[in-house]
Amino acid sequence: MDAVSLPAVTLSGHFARDFPEMAIAWRAEDMPDPRLLVLNEPLATELGLDADFLRSAEGMGLLTGHRLPVDATPVAQAYAGHQFGWYAHRLGDGRALLLGEITHADGMPRDVHLKGSGRTPFARGGDGLAVVGPMLREYLISEGMHALGVATTRSLAVVATGRPVQRDTVLPGAVLTRVATSHVRVGSFQYAAARGDVGLVRRLADYAITRHYPATERAENPYLALFRSVVGAQASLVARWMLVGFVHGVMNTDNMTISGETIDYGPCAFMDAFDPAAVYSSIDETGRYAYRNQPVVAEWNLARLAESLMPLLHEDQETAIQLAVESLDDFRQQYSADWAAGMNRKLGFRPGLGDEVTSPLVEELLTLLRQGHVDYTSIFRSLGKAARGRPEPARQLIPDRTAFDDWAGRWRALNPDADAMDRVNPAYIPRNHLVEEALAAATGGDLEPLFRLMDAVTDPYNERPGLERYAMGAPDDFGAYRTFCGT
Repeated sequence: MDAVSLPAVTLSGHFARDFPEMAIAWRAEDMPDPRLLVLNEPLATELGLDADFLRSAEGMGLLTGHRLPVDATPVAQAYAGHQFGWYAHRLGDGRALLLGEITHADGMPRDVHLKGSGRTPFARGGDGLAVVGPMLREYLISEGMHALGVATTRSLAVVATGRPVQRDTVLPGAVLTRVATSHVRVGSFQYAAARGDVGLVRRLADYAITRHYPATERAENPYLALFRSVVGAQASLVARWMLVGFVHGVMNTDNMTISGETIDYGPCAFMDAFDPAAVYSSIDETGRYAYRNQPVVAEWNLARLAESLMPLLHEDQETAIQLAVESLDDFRQQYSADWAAGMNRKLGFRPGLGDEVTSPLVEELLTLLRQGHVDYTSIFRSLGKAARGRPEPARQLIPDRTAFDDWAGRWRALNPDADAMDRVNPAYIPRNHLVEEALAAATGGDLEPLFRLMDAVTDPYNERPGLERYAMGAPDDFGAYRTFCGT
């Protein structure tokens, strides 16, 4: 790793400096022939980085961790986690590096983090590398999620390394450069708590308060206020996932951020046909992280955070438990409120309608979608047309048209706001068959399908001529969809 003076680039090392117990100084592996595949120019601008510089050899050196500012201190972060319910006390960045923090245009710090940069002391049996397809998947879907208004880590760039990587076959290697408000996770607190070091847990909590929830510092019990804030952030996040039909796939505690941002787009997918039991991860054999289970799992993960924070919540353990339980109860209430409000917006219900009016219509529609295996994204977008007096596009999607006509008549009688519906029901999402098509082409060296799909999903609510295929559901021959973590 070359340490050089780079133009107007500062990577602070706050986490590396403040948490030596949770950070191992490390360097990215050599890359024989780096080549920029995709660069997020708007995000680069927000970070004060010059796009032309990032395209240069020196810029790609920054994006891959090989040419860093002289004061940069790249580290592999330590954390623990429950993976599919089983606790592992030492996980950490097995193929990733935190390069440091950079100041965003909003004045707040952002982590700059690599994925696929090589083995670290946390790699266990893995090679620490990544390949083009999964790294472009994270770039594509994270930026699509951002455009949908879902809190998420962002993707700055993907660089091909020129190094072949052995998976089922030999595939071209790549590194993702991603950006987050921080990479502190529930698993970070589990790691600190497992060391039996209450002081470390306290310092980590103080870091989270300063970084994410500064208002909680003024609370009577700042650490309880921190926990409540994380509960609220995660309730809102998972409600947003459910509303857009997103299935994360690996909701392990090490993949749940304290900030409330979506992180780690491995075996994730968007639902095609509405199915509460939808599972897309090849390794989720029991359906633990199925679509319908995501709120339950999020609450379970937050209970693990509460366990880690227990000594900070109150000096009396029984009182600490009571405070944690009461705070955790807020998750279901906020999730339910956020989901119901979001579904009301999707159906264009105007303010003032009571739950006794809206809830039965929501439940009836979801039953029709489930029974008819109806495309989740298409039906809500088509209902915007139905609200304007053109019901046929939506009607054609529902096998039981008599039931739909009855439902639609009662819904139309409430005068739904079609324009408001179009602002929350996307025309374009990263549809699974289009994602696979784009990634297969990119792995073979053709990036045009990826760029066309990116153009659609990063402006998801604005329906445009020429993009009709990006609004269509999966073809009948696409079959059952399975995704993989890419390691």
